Amino acid sequence: MSSNSTNLQLPYLAANQAQKHVTVNEALRLLDAAVQLTVQSASLADPPGSPGDGQAWIVASPATGAWDGWEGEIAYWVDGAWQRLTPRPGWRAFNIADGHLWLREASAWRAVQLLPTEQAAIQNAARIGIGMDATSGQPFSAKLNAALWTALYAGDGGTGSLTTTLNKEGAGDDLGLVLQSGFVTKALIGLFGSDRLRFAVSANGADFFDGFILDPGTGIPDLPNLPRFKGYTNYDNYVGVGSWTTIGINNTDYNDQGAFDAGTNRFVAPVAGTYLFGASLLYKVNASTNARMRGRLLLNGTTEIRGSFGEISGAHQSEATALWLQTLTPLAEGDTVELQAYFRAADGYFAANGTTFWGTKIG
Repeated sequence: MSSNSTNLQLPYLAANQAQKHVTVNEALRLLDAAVQLTVQSASLADPPGSPGDGQAWIVASPATGAWDGWEGEIAYWVDGAWQRLTPRPGWRAFNIADGHLWLREASAWRAVQLLPTEQAAIQNAARIGIGMDATSGQPFSAKLNAALWTALYAGDGGTGSLTTTLNKEGAGDDLGLVLQSGFVTKALIGLFGSDRLRFAVSANGADFFDGFILDPGTGIPDLPNLPRFKGYTNYDNYVGVGSWTTIGINNTDYNDQGAFDAGTNRFVAPVAGTYLFGASLLYKVNASTNARMRGRLLLNGTTEIRGSFGEISGAHQSEATALWLQTLTPLAEGDTVELQAYFRAADGYFAANGTTFWGTKIG
């Protein structure tokens, strides 16, 4: 038969033992320390200079002095001497220093937040994990399928409103939502690297495209990756009589997404959507001002876009008479649009720099 109890290692009285009170008092000391265990702190590795009788500590590492080798164990000051208690998994101790309940696991102590009541609160928690372990890099972590935040209604003592505030230290820092798929970032919404509101997307988590930016100083929005262009011809395009001719738009003022191909003089829709197009045709005389100037936009090299046709039939003034076209049209991905011109009655030119073609996606 063992001479000590299994869990608390309390000494048993032996048969015919002399001075039984010594053994009984030893067991009572252990019970006095272990039952309703309260420690002064869990951060001391050196014994305090003036411990109070009955005070206890969870010994920190590396232990020194009279506590040498007692790391993680209980140091209990009683009757003028240190007594060592070896905790077992499941022991609980209230830590006066931090106000937390501490739990002994397999080989270490862990602080446990008490469940709050109406009068209590969780304050300065180092980590909170819901359905998963929180880490130092992600101190609040949750693994769940749904979450709800709701306002405290006026009938329950609230205002009925709910606001959530996110704050960053400086303008150059990041603040926002990082949306991931398989832990690869696909979208950013927030203030990243500046105080401008950004909506950005990525296919690989490394290269990001800004779809929408809102400037806080002006409130003016920008769509930096919207398919849009403005092109012009830098030479006089000669067009004969009675034949639709594609105008050589060989330069661009801007060409976002590279949607306009100056080699073919065509806009190529990078995505399906609704597009707005416009053009200006500036007349330059060849031999006769009686030329009758026409213009149109052509879809996929074959179909005139409805609403894009225009003509000036009166007498022209060279490099002063202009025809403007504008129309809205739906396009599928890969559709092409080009600017064409036509002369009736007499030939002529479409003047350099004054003949332009532009377009943008609007929906």
